[in-house]
Amino acid sequence: MLRELVAASHLMSMEQLPGAAARQAADVGLHDVVIYVVDLQQTVLRLLTGKGPDAGGDPGEESRELKIEGTIAGRAYQTMAPVVGQAFDDGTCQYWLPILDGTERIGVLRATIRRDDARHREDAQYLAGLVALIVVSKGPYSDSFSRLVRTRGMTVSAEMQWRLLPPLTFANDQVVISAALEPAYKLGGDTFDYALAGDTVHFGVFDAMGHDTRAGLTASLAVAAFRNGRLQGSGLLETGQVIEDVLAEQDRSGRFVTAVLAELDLRSGVLSWASYGHPTPIVIRKGRWVTSLECRPGTPLGTGLGFAPRLCSEHLEPGDRIVLYTDGIVEARDPDKREFGLDRFVDFLIKRNADGLSAPETLRRLVHSILEHHAGRLDDDATVLLVEWHGSTGKASVMDSLMPA
Repeated sequence: MLRELVAASHLMSMEQLPGAAARQAADVGLHDVVIYVVDLQQTVLRLLTGKGPDAGGDPGEESRELKIEGTIAGRAYQTMAPVVGQAFDDGTCQYWLPILDGTERIGVLRATIRRDDARHREDAQYLAGLVALIVVSKGPYSDSFSRLVRTRGMTVSAEMQWRLLPPLTFANDQVVISAALEPAYKLGGDTFDYALAGDTVHFGVFDAMGHDTRAGLTASLAVAAFRNGRLQGSGLLETGQVIEDVLAEQDRSGRFVTAVLAELDLRSGVLSWASYGHPTPIVIRKGRWVTSLECRPGTPLGTGLGFAPRLCSEHLEPGDRIVLYTDGIVEARDPDKREFGLDRFVDFLIKRNADGLSAPETLRRLVHSILEHHAGRLDDDATVLLVEWHGSTGKASVMDSLMPA
């Protein structure tokens, strides 16, 4: 099954994936295979028909859309673990599995298998893994896929930001990185970035002045300069100066960017960071809020004022969570003008961790909670980036954080 699907994938479009997967799976006893992909706001799962959400054609008896909350499919997505669904009199059942690109949740796959057949369960898991790789490789070039994962229209600024973002979730045997940002379809100046280089994780959060397309352009320039600086081997403060110079050269409108630039040594747990007029990062340790990472900030990038920040460092303990965020997270107000607030923000993260939720599921629920607090609409962009370090030999802990009991 896997060999034939890999061979076919080289000349396969996204539209051809559902049919090809179903055909190859049927040959090994996995029947009625269907693929659902998650929307940008991680609220619903949409049937991948190969034709887009508005195309004609009969999708059979399958639901085109399933809610994540309150469904078996949603449970598989939230827990990142297989779930047995409807059972039939002939000894078969529906088997729901998360579709994961590493630790990035793409959607879920459903197959009808024999309830007592361990080999079928294993084959279904391998199939879900291969489907994830194909979706990731074909998705960036498929407009039908891009339409499918959107539930409404998107601004040009948001279009630009989403195309530049790294995956919302990444993990290896030492670190978990997860992020969330809203409003998904009207992003202005908020963004984030991260990357690994050997044993070092580079990451940052950016908040550009304004909420329009020009703010998106400014934020995109800042991220491009951040990447360019670190790829040339520059340190954090030198990279900050690279961003400052690029913004001054390319954008003379007076717009600026607040940011936190950071790097984490995965061997030692030493975190280094510099703040440019941005909210202070926080550390959550052993299920409680430990401290705000106070450090003398510099002026926002692009102002030309020339006041450099101090470069600070902190030695982390295995299991620590570093949280970077923009002001839209804590300043979101409900209809009565009450802020969501820093205390509620941190308390939410701590409680969801105590509940055994993974980092990506915690942030998914956080964003939905903030949207609910704000009656579904945000006046400002809201971004959070969570980095969880598990020590130099932390594989078991990483998997525990991603696969809650």
